[in-house]
This record gives sequence, structure tokens and C-alpha cells, in this order.
Amino acid sequence: MGTSQKRPARSFPLIPLATVLVAGLLVAAAILITPPGQSTPGGTNLANAAMQVTDLPLKQLSPQAFADVERDLDATETPEPTTPVHAGKPTTVVVKRGDSLSAIFMRLGIYSNLAQLLKPGEDHRALERIYPGQKLVFTLSGTRLDRLELVQTPYRSLVYSRNNDSFVAETLHRQLDTILQYAGGHIDSSLYLAGHRAGMSDTLIQDLVHIFRWDIDFALDLRVGDSFSILYEKHLLDGEEVEDGEIAAAEFVNKGITYRAYRYTDESGRTDYYTLEGKSLHRTFLRTPVKIARISSYFNPRRRHPILNVIRAHRGVDYAAPTGTPIQATGAGRVIYRGTKGQYGKMIVLRHGNIYSTLYAHMSRYARGTGVGRTVKQGQTIGYVGSTGLSTGPHLHYEFRVNGVHRNPLKVKLPQTKSLPKAEMDRFLATIHAPARQLDAYALNRLALQAL
Repeated sequence: MGTSQKRPARSFPLIPLATVLVAGLLVAAAILITPPGQSTPGGTNLANAAMQVTDLPLKQLSPQAFADVERDLDATETPEPTTPVHAGKPTTVVVKRGDSLSAIFMRLGIYSNLAQLLKPGEDHRALERIYPGQKLVFTLSGTRLDRLELVQTPYRSLVYSRNNDSFVAETLHRQLDTILQYAGGHIDSSLYLAGHRAGMSDTLIQDLVHIFRWDIDFALDLRVGDSFSILYEKHLLDGEEVEDGEIAAAEFVNKGITYRAYRYTDESGRTDYYTLEGKSLHRTFLRTPVKIARISSYFNPRRRHPILNVIRAHRGVDYAAPTGTPIQATGAGRVIYRGTKGQYGKMIVLRHGNIYSTLYAHMSRYARGTGVGRTVKQGQTIGYVGSTGLSTGPHLHYEFRVNGVHRNPLKVKLPQTKSLPKAEMDRFLATIHAPARQLDAYALNRLALQAL
């Protein structure tokens, strides 16, 4: 027998990855467009089509077709910049929709600096939360980042400066100029429309409501012809308006009664609004527990019950409002009851010291942090308007008790407000002198115009 010779193993040429991918795509396309059991045009079956593709020379493929497949960017590799940069001169980049910090660094050709900037263990939240329209100012030396300024507001920036192989962050503030600006108007439909006509922002209007909310029920008490005037801080940068500041002084005329308030920071650093006599406008209780509502039933010891049709005392005030409207605690206190109770439905009772308590009934649900024993702040949301219990529709039933006795929430005499100590009155009067005179002048002008 002759000796058998081993045939050398056939070696197959290595096929570039891009070629294989193209072959796969063409085969898939052929499967989709070729009916079952038929050949491709010219009698070429699918297998032959695939073999023909693999025999194509690589130079026939588009050089850009699979650049990302065959190229893995190394962390230290810096691509060519696509955004023009000037060495030593600041380059401003405006963040676009869908941008990330890494994408911006890639466009600038400084990707290798990113690891040094985002050093582990440091706070990078501001860099991670860039948003469309925000400005980033880069100072470069070739492909090295020397300084990055993250513009947060027109007058505040977060600056990262190079320190060897890391960066040091600091916040820079530009000095703002502040002037007092006047705005005022009268109400013929709503406070918000009148405020906007006077050039006030929504924030300023809300601040005005907040100042007088202990004296005026803005949901129920406003009347056509009511008027308002404010002196507020306007912050300027290089002569340009940047933002509104605090209200320094305000006047509101409601139903013929004039209310005034002056902003003052006492010697201990506490800021509040006071009357000309130095009495704080901040009261122990708010007049109403719902910001937007109408009174559907008043306090009445001999009211006929709308469901039971019998005379039964109504020892509170009902505020009709849509289901889900937030209910706020009228005063700071402690939750002494939370649960469902007969005709009240879901309710909460708050105790305010040793004398006062308030009750909130017919809730649809409770707010978080209102369990029995928890303390709440004045104005804090404690629940939401509903129609649980014996109710004809969504509303809040609100009761106010003094030493356990029901009192009319709309007329009860509330605790006296705190006043500034006599030793501080001279300082207070000197501080509010200028804004008080300006309000007087504007009030005289308004009266003169009304007389024309």
C-alpha cells in the first residue's frame, strides 16, 4: 500500500469586517425582495450573491461607510476640532439641543482634557446639567484646556482653572447696580391682567399677594376699582436690566381701605414687612385655607342642611373648589387627628398652641408628612379638596375653634401681630422714609389723574 500524503490545510483569506457587513446587508435585501423559490435576476441564487460580494475589493467601498465600526476611539486620542478655536483667546460655545459635555469637547478637539476636568470625588453637577442656550467659554493652549467658564446667569459664572493635571473651581459674581422702580394700576377684571398691564412679572404679582394675604382674601375680596402701587428693586448689569428684586414698599386699596407695607431687616437680620407703625403684617393665621375658591356656605348657627333638610348649625365656612385643589394650613401647628369621621369624611385637625385649633373636612386625600403628631408650617399643603362624607359636591369645610368653641373664621379676632421694639423704631423710620415719600407722591399723582 502506498503511503498516504496529507493534503495541506486550505487557508482562507481574512475578509475585512466592513465587507462582511455589506454582504450581510445585501443578502438581507435579497431575501426581502426575492419571492420564495426563485432566483435573483440573471439566475444567481442567494449563496452566489453572497460569495460575489465577498470577492469585491475593499477599495470599491465608501471609505466613510463603516468608520465607526472599524475604529475605536481611544480615551487619550484627540480628534481634529470641528469648531474653530483660537489659542489663548476665549472661545464661546452655545449648548445645542442634544449636546453633552463630551460632544462639545470632541468638536473642539480637546476630548483628552475631559478626564482631568471630571475628576472623581468632586462635585460636577453643574457640568452634568448643561442646557440648550447656555454659554460655555473655553480658553485653550493648543489642545490643552486652561480655563472653562460655565455661565449660569448674566452676573454669575462657575469657573474651572487649570492647576497642573487637575482643575480648581470657583464662583465669580459680577457687581449689579440696583434702582427702585415703580409699578401700579387699578383692577377692572383681574389682578393678574392689571399687573401685566403695569409691566409686572408673575413673580412680582405673587409677591404682592403674599405681602397682603393676611389682610386681604385675594380669592374673594377683590373689587373692580381696587388699586395697587409698588416700589421694587430692579437689578442692572452694565446699564441693562437683568432681573427684578424684592418689593421695598407696597400699597393696596381694597374696598376703600388702604393697606401699606414696608420691607425692613431688623438688627438681628430678620426681614419682614411692617406697617408705618412698625407692626408686622405676618399674622399667626391666614384668613383662608384655599387660594382659589368661592364661599358656598357661610358660618350659620341655624342653617338648613342641604341634604338632611333639617335645621342644623353650620359651624364653619365651606369653600367650593375643584377636586384636588391644595388645602393649606392656616397656621403653624401639630396634627392631632387625621382620618375618616362620619359626615366630615376625610379630615385633619390641627392644634395651634393651647388656645386655637382648626379643622379641614371632606378631603379627597391627605398630603405627605401629615400623620398624627407631625408639625406643619403656615401655608403648607396638608390635603386636597374632595367630596368625602356627607357632601353635595367638592368643597372644603373649614372650622376655627378658640378654647374648643366654634368661631366664625371670617370674623374671629385673630391674635395680635408682633411689633418692632421701641429701641428699633428710629432705625426703621429712617430706612423706610424715602420709599414712603415716593409712594405718597405716586398716590397723589394717581388721584390727580382720576380727577381729570
